[in-house]
Amino acid sequence: MKKIILFFLLFLPAALFCENRKADSLLKVLKTAKEDTLKVVVLRELAWEMSSSSPDTSLILSNEALRLCKTLKWQAGLSQIYHNIAWFYSIEGDYSESLKFYQNALVTLDAYEKTIPSNQQSNSFKRSIKKRKAASIGGMGLVYYYLGKHPEALDYYFKALKIFEELKDKQGMATWYGNIGNLYYSKGDRHESFGYYTKALKINQEQKNKNGISIQLCNIGLIYCDSASMLKLQHPESKQTYTALYEIALEYYFRALKLKEELGDKNGISIRLGNIGTVYYEQKEYTKAFDYYLKALKLTEEVGDKNRVAIWLASIGTLYLETKKFKEAEKYLQKSLAISEEIGSIDDIKVANEELSRLYVLTGNYKKALALYKKSIDLKDSLFNKDKNEEITRKAMNYEFDKKEDALKAEQDKKDVEAAAEKKRQRLFLILIGAIALAVAIVAIVIFRSLRVTRKQKHIIELQKNEVSRQKELVDEQQKEIIDSINYAKRLQEAILPPEEELKKYLPENFLVYKPKSIVAGDFYWMEHLDNLVFIAAADSTGHGVPGAMVSVVCSNALNRAVKEFGLREPGKILDKTRDLVLETFAKSSSDVKDGMDISLCCINTATRYMQWSGANNPLWYISNNELKEITANKQPIGKTENPSTFTTHNIQLQKGDVVYLMTDGFADQFGGPKGKKFKYKQLGELLHKISSDNFTSQKEILLKTFNDWKGTLEQVDDVTLLGIGV
Repeated sequence: MKKIILFFLLFLPAALFCENRKADSLLKVLKTAKEDTLKVVVLRELAWEMSSSSPDTSLILSNEALRLCKTLKWQAGLSQIYHNIAWFYSIEGDYSESLKFYQNALVTLDAYEKTIPSNQQSNSFKRSIKKRKAASIGGMGLVYYYLGKHPEALDYYFKALKIFEELKDKQGMATWYGNIGNLYYSKGDRHESFGYYTKALKINQEQKNKNGISIQLCNIGLIYCDSASMLKLQHPESKQTYTALYEIALEYYFRALKLKEELGDKNGISIRLGNIGTVYYEQKEYTKAFDYYLKALKLTEEVGDKNRVAIWLASIGTLYLETKKFKEAEKYLQKSLAISEEIGSIDDIKVANEELSRLYVLTGNYKKALALYKKSIDLKDSLFNKDKNEEITRKAMNYEFDKKEDALKAEQDKKDVEAAAEKKRQRLFLILIGAIALAVAIVAIVIFRSLRVTRKQKHIIELQKNEVSRQKELVDEQQKEIIDSINYAKRLQEAILPPEEELKKYLPENFLVYKPKSIVAGDFYWMEHLDNLVFIAAADSTGHGVPGAMVSVVCSNALNRAVKEFGLREPGKILDKTRDLVLETFAKSSSDVKDGMDISLCCINTATRYMQWSGANNPLWYISNNELKEITANKQPIGKTENPSTFTTHNIQLQKGDVVYLMTDGFADQFGGPKGKKFKYKQLGELLHKISSDNFTSQKEILLKTFNDWKGTLEQVDDVTLLGIGV
């Protein structure tokens, strides 16, 4: 039977093997090879060459190599055969068999290592054994990753990475940096994954490794694509920004595709084609997306990568769902689900269930939709529950701790060796100078020891300096990353603020004092213009800095919707609807979110000078006939509160020369002055009354100088927003 199998391997699939020159050459050698270790090597290499196009054939070749290896009792080659078979099974989606063969590879390596006495093991032999162990350990991590067992996967990834770092094997380090990045990407941590992808890309570029460069370009493209999709979902009005991000993602994908085409890697080409299809899908260019998905599916089916086949089937099903072709959508999604369940890929099962649930909702089959939705939620919980995330974080921290501990141990071992050598030198020195007079000997020993202590102290000081310098660089790098992220958040927040030129256009007489406490703010100002009506507000979201800025985006969006989408014009009703929309947004969170905002909102008819106003906690001040007047706000925020009531709309007929002031509490609450106390509303009102007759540029300068003088060297306690409007 074995001879028959070998006959078919050698003669029937020759056309299949000849798709690249190396495979063709190996096939010619195999036809005439004797039953020896050379034949094992040829079978092994030929199987590896065929793995990207026909993993089934690779398994047949590898099993023949395994049989011959056992017959020859060739321990050195056995572990590599086990490792390759494990990899081919993982491509096929048979994860239990894959794990079994990876374990066999490790056991065989340990047994083989023990056959060579340690004093006869060369450095190259030890290095080879370690690299092969790291490869099989990492392979087991990949299997656990495919099974959705992320903490176990990360544990094996870090074990493999640690070995490659000890060996200073750049290519091995790059591979596992990339895989660790993939795992963090799977759990939604794009910042962490981007860091690992960048490390891997840098090493691959240094090594001029086309395959590795392509993989990391593709991974970085994923980050840009996801960022664009999230921005599109949260800020659909920022089309220019998220379109630019999609274009960057495409640039990375096409660069990655070109490299894979140069390498002739079918599996790699299919992945990049599918990724390009996903960008076109997100941009609603469905014809292009469908074309790229079909190309990806065809290549993946040729290769036999069941996991990828399930992914592209689901992608095509989702595309049909978006274009309302429900029958075709169900067909592809059911195929994807069947393959995902067959190979046990939890993530792909979850995706197929989610999309089928959405399909059944659209087609009115609510019973099926609910059942599948519950399944997808259960699977999501199994992938991303809190305990798993904590375990992943703990493993990452343990890895960093172990790395530092190993470095310290190595340093201590080195010191112990040096100390032993030094002790031996001292004994020889004492023997050589034994004949010298006792007094001279004592002086010499004292001098020698003093020099030794000085050298050690100098060495220790140098090590401490280097460590301090390294830690400073790490802190500076982390601080730069944080500042860059916050500056990006600032640009996003500035996109929701009306430019001062727009304020001048519709309200020519005005000034704006806007001083965030941090780079980004919880305070924001808002304006909308409809015919002769100008809606303008000063708002204070819960918190400041990044958390406050996030709340401000939600609140600003709610104001826009209340006016534009629901067509409301009366300030009180606008605030009622805004509160409903904010509560609706935060209700989607599993936690009890009580964030919201205080606001002063007015609507001014620029033709009649008729003003309507409503406020949540923040009052309205206006000066008419040289008298400062105040209208108090409803004592409730825009957000979750006990016993909420409707907001009151106040109607005011303004006269030419009147001045309206909208503000948050930041100016009045600032500590400073000679006694370090709050500025307070009373003093602010007196100041505004005093300067109200000045031009608006002068008013702004006086307010800024007063604020800065009052604050002095103290820290700004809150965001500050103050708007002055002349009618």
